[in-house]
Amino acid sequence: MSEAEARGRGEIWIEKYRPQRLSAVAGHADIVGRLESYVAQDDLPHLLFTGPAGVGKTTSAMAIAREVYGDDWRENFLELNASDERGIDVVRDRIKNFARASFGGYDYRIIFLDEADALTSDAQSALRRTMEQFANNTRFILSCNYSNQIIDPIQSRCAVFRFGPLDGDSVAEYVRRIAEEEGIEITEDGIDALVYAADGDMRKAINGLQAAATTGETVDEEAVYAITAAVRPEQIETMVTTALDGDFTAARAKLDDLLTEAGLGGGDVIDQLHRSAWSFDLDDRATVRLLERVGETDYRISQGANERLQLEALLAALALEAE
Repeated sequence: MSEAEARGRGEIWIEKYRPQRLSAVAGHADIVGRLESYVAQDDLPHLLFTGPAGVGKTTSAMAIAREVYGDDWRENFLELNASDERGIDVVRDRIKNFARASFGGYDYRIIFLDEADALTSDAQSALRRTMEQFANNTRFILSCNYSNQIIDPIQSRCAVFRFGPLDGDSVAEYVRRIAEEEGIEITEDGIDALVYAADGDMRKAINGLQAAATTGETVDEEAVYAITAAVRPEQIETMVTTALDGDFTAARAKLDDLLTEAGLGGGDVIDQLHRSAWSFDLDDRATVRLLERVGETDYRISQGANERLQLEALLAALALEAE
C-alpha cells in the first residue's frame, strides 16, 4: 500500500483535527473571546449559535463542554440532532430525562441541540417551557443555520452568536497545519483551490484535503478540482464572457462540458457563478446583468424547472443582450 493510500484509511480528519479548546477554534476571535469569558466566570447562559455549515458551531459547543467538565464532559453533555429527532416527544422525553438526572457535583449540565431550526413549532414551544423548568441545573446550546426559524421566546432566552463563513486566510492556515502534521506536500495553488472550493466551510476544506491526499504524492490545484464539486473559476468565466460576446453556441458547448465532463449539477454552476461574478474581468454593467439572470435562474431551478434548460436560457439571454 502506498503512503497516499494509507492516508485514506485512518481517522476522519474533520474529527481528528477538531479543536479541543475554544482558543483553537479558527476564524472567530470575537466570539471565542466572549465564550471564554462565560466559561472563566462560570456564568454560562443559554446559547444560540447561528450560521452556515462548517464554521465552528458544533466545535465551539463541544469545546465549552470540555473546558467546563474536563474529563467528565461526555457524561454531562447531551448532543441531539433536531433534523433527525424533530418531534415534540424528543423534547418531552430525552431532554427532560437528561435534565432531571443527577449531575455529579456540577452546577449544571449542557444539552446541545444541533439543527434546532428543524424542530417543529410545537416542539420549540415545548422546548421553551423545558428551558424555563430546568434553568437551575441545565444550560442549552442551540445551533441552527437560520435564526429566523427559531421562535422569539427561545431567542430571547439565549445569548445569540452569529458565525459567518470563515475567511480564506483562516482556512488556508488550518489546511497548512494539517498537511504538515500528516506529512503531505501541498502546493500554494492547491491551498488556493481548497479555499475556493470550501467557500468558508472548514469541513469541506479538510475533507477535500484528505480526499486529494489519496490521489498522489502532491496535493495541487489539479488534484483538488478533480475530487471536489467545483471547477476552476476561469472555466466559468470563459463560459460567461463567451455568452456576453454574443456567441451562444460556444457558450452552450462550454456549459455542456461543465455538466457532462466535470459532472457539475445545475445548482453547482449557479453557486460558482454567484461566488465568482465580481472576480470576473467584466465591467459593472455586465456583472449586474449576469447577477440578475443568475437570480432568475436560481429561483426557477429551486421551483423544479429543468436545470439544463434554465442554464441554457441564462446564456441565451446574455448572448441576446450583446447584440
